[in-house]
Amino acid sequence: MKTDWLIVGAGFTGATLAERIASQLNQKVLVVERRDHIGGNSYDCYNEDGILVHKYGSHTFHTNSKMVWDYLSEFTEWRPYFHHVLAVVDGKKIPVPFNLNSIYTLFPQKYAEKLEELLIQHFGYGVKVPILKLRESASGDLGFLADYIYKKVFYRYTLKHWQLDPEQLDPSVTARVPVYISRDNRYFQDTYQGIPKHSYAELFRKMLDHPNIRVLLNTDYREVIDEVQYQRMIYTGPIDAFFNYKHGTLPYRSLRFDFRTLNQEFFQEAGTINYTNEYEFTRILETKHLTGQKAPHTTITYVYPQEYNQDGDPYYPIPRAENRQLYNLYLQEAEQIKDKVLFAGRLADYKYYNMDQAVARALTLFKEIKEGGG
Repeated sequence: MKTDWLIVGAGFTGATLAERIASQLNQKVLVVERRDHIGGNSYDCYNEDGILVHKYGSHTFHTNSKMVWDYLSEFTEWRPYFHHVLAVVDGKKIPVPFNLNSIYTLFPQKYAEKLEELLIQHFGYGVKVPILKLRESASGDLGFLADYIYKKVFYRYTLKHWQLDPEQLDPSVTARVPVYISRDNRYFQDTYQGIPKHSYAELFRKMLDHPNIRVLLNTDYREVIDEVQYQRMIYTGPIDAFFNYKHGTLPYRSLRFDFRTLNQEFFQEAGTINYTNEYEFTRILETKHLTGQKAPHTTITYVYPQEYNQDGDPYYPIPRAENRQLYNLYLQEAEQIKDKVLFAGRLADYKYYNMDQAVARALTLFKEIKEGGG
């Protein structure tokens, strides 16, 4: 089997690079994917009950990059959609990120007004404040609010998800869901937001539908690498696995999904409801809110964080300084073979990419390849 490029992994990173190389450079690409489908963790499918579900947790596309949005729009129409997340706190459902509406849901009117005024005085309106920063800088009533949010919204949820206290993680983690001094209940404020109109699976099918692209599913690249003649490889899997864990194993967190179909039109008010303190699961998902599908029944998903082992799926690189140091050892190894193998993607870069960031990373790498610097 002969090809110009061997790409390992058919998620957003691998599919974008395969499409660009095939269509723009007119070179042959072989995409090898160990799962039985393309699309990586963004894959969706119709279950046996006819409901379109996101197999690996709900995925809502959002970006501020016109480049990324325009690129993906070549392969899909979009269903306009603004994601809303609620969290159960003290038996009440509040918007997440925690915002001014959350305050008025949880506290008496006059006290909520006082807290709103203090927040705007100290930080301004429309500002996103990381919870740890709020705790460090607040005192008095704001100190009470900061401690309340930390305890009720962040601490237990973070512990369930990461098995670490918030302070043990890189600040970028807690900054992802800040306290938002606003009345905007949307989970994301990006310029471009939506869901692929005909599913993520169809988006990926169109991306890879090119005569220069061949896809092998249910295949570990190591099983076929001796049979493939290729010029260069792009590897999007775990970088430590590529180097046979010679410097040690990079830690990840994994997830388990429990799907249940119910004989009712909807189960909950939003696509995602977080259970920050109660239960072992972190959230319940209902993808019909995202897809707009009409059906008399619905499928919900309970999401359980769990330890990662090499027999499971790595979902979240754990952002800590010592893990970055370990990753840097593998990065040095990758540098030695960059003329033959390029590494990109959440697992290869050991970074917590959103979908648009994965696409942007791939488009940037392709530009380097095209210009001869990749």
